[in-house]
Amino acid sequence: MADQTYWEDVSDGQEIPSFFRKTDLMNWNRWASVNDEYVPMHMDDDAAKENGQPGAFGQGPLRFSYLHSLLRQFAGDDGDVVLVRVQMRGINFKNDELTCTGKVTGKRVEDGRHLVDLDIAITNQRGEAVTPGQGTVELPTRG
Repeated sequence: MADQTYWEDVSDGQEIPSFFRKTDLMNWNRWASVNDEYVPMHMDDDAAKENGQPGAFGQGPLRFSYLHSLLRQFAGDDGDVVLVRVQMRGINFKNDELTCTGKVTGKRVEDGRHLVDLDIAITNQRGEAVTPGQGTVELPTRG
């Protein structure tokens, strides 16, 4: 993992390093094999078309995991992901380019825990925020 992020080094409005994925059947198949989620409309264009979509599309929980990975990367080895909350507002199709971003919205100390709140989102190559949300991480302190 990258350098450790410390609570003292984070400020409101700070953007965190982004996380990128180009979606395709290889990524979806790996996700499906681990989670036993071989749903035809996620793997087969014809099945998706029968459900009113132009082609196969990605699994919502996979996008959730992308945002969890974004927060995990930011928190570092000594930090923890406390909360991930997302809204599925769009569909991602094969070969979409998804960028996960985050921006610090606040810092607080609660019950001795040093917490950082963030707005997070997945945006596709067309600039559509297909998965907005919020996250909270607990970070170590320097003191």
